[in-house]
Amino acid sequence: MSELSDAAARTPSSKAGRHAAIATILATQPITSQTELRKALEDMGIVAAQATLSRDLLEIRATKIRDAQGRQIYALADPGQTLEWNEEGAEQKLQRWAQDLLVGAATSNNFVILRTPAGAANLLASAIDFARDETVLGSVAGDDTIFVACTSNDTATEFCDLLLAYAEGIKSEGDDEHTKKEGN
Repeated sequence: MSELSDAAARTPSSKAGRHAAIATILATQPITSQTELRKALEDMGIVAAQATLSRDLLEIRATKIRDAQGRQIYALADPGQTLEWNEEGAEQKLQRWAQDLLVGAATSNNFVILRTPAGAANLLASAIDFARDETVLGSVAGDDTIFVACTSNDTATEFCDLLLAYAEGIKSEGDDEHTKKEGN
């Protein structure tokens, strides 16, 4: 067996092993679908169901981006970041992604509608989800649009204003308090 085959044969099919294998695959080859990812894992001796791969991709914060040829491929949101998200780190990530990706925002009742460049909505939505803001009930991301459901019309307006401030590069000490108190 070659050196790579020996290493691949020793990759456990546990959750941690799959996560590490997926991260390695995404860092070394363009993967455009879960079918391609499943095949690459099988080549490493790891068998996983499609539902398991979907969960794994979410857990490691993989998302689709456009490569230089315009294809949508899976990539890690921030390969250098560990998977441990504390509240401060998550808030900082949200600030950075809002500043980098948010191109427009509006509210309608208790919804916040966010616009991003094509292919970037999942990155910002992931940061919103990991920030665990108590006023956010959940988010749904498309290619360039995110719908965020908030607990009330007022909290939707406040959350929209917060994200717009982040997009403009405004970071205040009070921003962390937004994740702790609803409506303040």
